[in-house]
Amino acid sequence: MMRMTLAQMVQAVHGSAEHCDCDDLETVTATSVVTDSRQVVDGALFVAIAGEHVDGHDFVDAAARQGAAAALVEREIKSAPIAQIVVPDTVAALGALAKANLEARKAIDEPFTIIGITGSVGKTTTKDLLHALLSTQGETVAPKGSFNNEIGLPLTALKVGERTRYLVAEMGANHIGEIARLTKIAPPDIAVVLKVGVAHLGEFGSVERIAQAKSEIVRGEAPNAITVLNADDERVAAMSGIAKGDVFWFGIDKAQAHDIDGYMAADDIALDDLGHPVFELVSSQGVEQRVSLGIGGRHNVMNALAAASVAKLLGMPLERIAQVLADTRRISPHRMAVSEVERDGARFTLIDDSFNANPDSMRAGIDGLMAWRSQEDQQPYRVAVLGSMLELGSDEHNLHRTIGAYALDGGVDALICVGGGDDASLNALAQDIADGGTEAKDADDMRPVRAVKTTQQADDLIRALNAEHPDMLVLLKGSHASGLSALATQWAAEAE
Repeated sequence: MMRMTLAQMVQAVHGSAEHCDCDDLETVTATSVVTDSRQVVDGALFVAIAGEHVDGHDFVDAAARQGAAAALVEREIKSAPIAQIVVPDTVAALGALAKANLEARKAIDEPFTIIGITGSVGKTTTKDLLHALLSTQGETVAPKGSFNNEIGLPLTALKVGERTRYLVAEMGANHIGEIARLTKIAPPDIAVVLKVGVAHLGEFGSVERIAQAKSEIVRGEAPNAITVLNADDERVAAMSGIAKGDVFWFGIDKAQAHDIDGYMAADDIALDDLGHPVFELVSSQGVEQRVSLGIGGRHNVMNALAAASVAKLLGMPLERIAQVLADTRRISPHRMAVSEVERDGARFTLIDDSFNANPDSMRAGIDGLMAWRSQEDQQPYRVAVLGSMLELGSDEHNLHRTIGAYALDGGVDALICVGGGDDASLNALAQDIADGGTEAKDADDMRPVRAVKTTQQADDLIRALNAEHPDMLVLLKGSHASGLSALATQWAAEAE
């Protein structure tokens, strides 16, 4: 964070300084911002946010004891021995403070670039890959995990300091207007749109409205910004008409790389025996570079193309891009993370892709499961453990059945569908996945398909299958509500 005095912060958020002396306005300074009192260090500004379960105002005293310089609050906490900035809405004020921080960085006569990324799938992985690439070029700030909303993006932007060269800002949305608000905080100099899918379809109402929401990142670009679009998605490609500056493209069709200036393509795509994509990176100048991704999943080719396109625009040579993409093996947790789980003398390989789920990412996860060691004579016993998908609207039951059928048609050896404990709607969706899988089987197909309500029941089934199949491969994929990421964490703790 750019160092700010109390007076500068009060001005940025249009608040009032309370519980402090006039001298404090210029002598009290903040060098970091947190919303969790446990993360307070000397010189931090603590932002008190009233959440659904916890009210940050209850921890202003604790933040003061931890060494916070000041607190941003919606009501003065008279008992807390700390300077306080009082505003009507601390979340809105957090965004205003982040905007002021970025403007202060831009005022320094040194290069600084904001890259904004949005899309229905792939945002976090693309962000992780781009962070790895740009970090080799200069100090790069990017969010942890998927900090991409009205709280996460400002907190990330407030990590930008005097020496920061790049900010990679992930921008997500559940409603129209949310990305537009994020671009007012951090207007992208380079805007990347990955895909318009059906994630959050239930919230938006139609794919067209999802496309409208994603297009807000282009409308909110900085003047003369560069727009990087997925040429293979017609709804994304249509956003070129509202771009404020040059448009660059990425996609699978190599032929377009020769026809369109500023196009990055992937050609000759294959998967190695661990499910890692190998392909030719082709630029519009006709330059080709072999790439072997350090992360698994064929779907990550498009994410790598998007990241490579931005890195190329910012001056990285293709050879260096390929090297960094090959060396990047760890990305944000619960995204196609491969590990070995060993307990009670049994062992299996886990593909943990349990961060979240929608129909596109579900199919990609299943494809990754089936690609693992697919070229070897002795293939593992493949188990897909799938949870429900949320916010899919009126067609959610059919979409879940389709995923069950896709898993069985794709060749999984066992399908376990996990609901939400006492949540009847989540249990019904898990049953839909199982029904789709069962309907896809022939009469003599004995592959097990089960729907369960809890992760404990799923764990029991996995233990039983592992006892029969020592060389077993398990995919975890589902919405956060299904608890599969917690199951992955539990297995990791047991292994340790």
